[in-house]
Amino acid sequence: MKRFVLSLTFLLMSLAAFCTKYQMVNLSSSTIFEDFSSKKAATSDLVFSKVVSQTSEDGESPEEMCNVGIKYYDEGKYREAAYWFEKAANQGYAQAQFNLGLCYYEGQGVVQSYEKAAYWYEKAANQGLAEAQFNLGVCYDKGRGVGQSYEKAAFWYEKAANQGIAQAQNNLGVCYEKGKGVVQNYKNATYWYEKAANQGIAQAQNNLGVCYEKGKGVVQSYEKAAYWYEKAANQGIAQAQYNLGVCYEKGKGVVQNYKNATYWYEKAANQGYAEAQNNLGVCYEKGKGVVQNYKNATYWYEKAADQGTAEAQNNLGVCYYNGLGVAQSYEKAAYWIEKAANQGYAEAQFNLGLCYVNGRGVVQNYEKAAYWFKKAANQGYAQAQHNLGLCYENGFGVKKDLQKAKFWKDKSGIK
Repeated sequence: MKRFVLSLTFLLMSLAAFCTKYQMVNLSSSTIFEDFSSKKAATSDLVFSKVVSQTSEDGESPEEMCNVGIKYYDEGKYREAAYWFEKAANQGYAQAQFNLGLCYYEGQGVVQSYEKAAYWYEKAANQGLAEAQFNLGVCYDKGRGVGQSYEKAAFWYEKAANQGIAQAQNNLGVCYEKGKGVVQNYKNATYWYEKAANQGIAQAQNNLGVCYEKGKGVVQSYEKAAYWYEKAANQGIAQAQYNLGVCYEKGKGVVQNYKNATYWYEKAANQGYAEAQNNLGVCYEKGKGVVQNYKNATYWYEKAADQGTAEAQNNLGVCYYNGLGVAQSYEKAAYWIEKAANQGYAEAQFNLGLCYVNGRGVVQNYEKAAYWFKKAANQGYAQAQHNLGLCYENGFGVKKDLQKAKFWKDKSGIK
């Protein structure tokens, strides 16, 4: 009988290979900007119109009423502001209708109500006010004060986008990329992302970078991807900082530079971006771009692991298994590796199988070992395929089956 040997060196292979397996994430492209007033800067959020309007019965024009409201808003007197906005809004003054919508949306000077916000946004939107069209699109997108409808969201985003509202251009790009309310069209998505990106919208710059990195709607170009990631990264977008870090680590579109990679990973990691935290951990573990430091590596692995990132959970488990930067603990190793395995992470499934074979951190159990090897093997993980073949060859945790043993060992390509 051939000796059944499962090398624990395989456990380290998952960590060693990990830094070469990152891909750009497209999480950012699903981001929808909040309403036009999200920054709450009164002078930029409340429209001040210079259009001459008709005079009301009491001698004040709707424009003058609106301007009085803006004055009160600037002074933080929201109740008085809302009063004057409503007076002007009831006379059909679009800017006042929009401003009153903002008050209801934020609950400033009035009882907060998405329904009333959407009502007044629509009044102004139907008069062609671009900011109101955008905000109404957000309401339909989020189902705030109206029935959720991607079709109506895209309709209003397009109205505003065609008037040059940058946030609407980005959101319309998202709609086209995801096929939300419109027929999916990557070319249209990148068209609108570029419009917004050129106006300085950071999220659109990152989204456009992803399109260039993936070749979605444009000719693939790592150089252009890195260019747009850097634009967004310099504005503090964590996803872009992470993506730019990957570019520097891999030398995609830029000269490979581990120091620059860790710089951007750390920027994103400090904003709580889990993938960057994990990558920064790998850099510290390997001494890539920074002085090797296992304690720092496990610090960042744990940050990402606590957010549910499977790769980081597996890496943290490996650190506990080997006592790298933490007190050695097979129990904690198995705990974190199992967390990752349950998320379908193949390397962790393989590692958990090894834990069960050797009774490290768990009660020795060949059935469970074979179970986890098979999980990883079905995902194409070669070491797991080889070990599963050994299980079948020797009847460990499974019924002995030489045909299956040969199948899995041949599939692994490991001699």
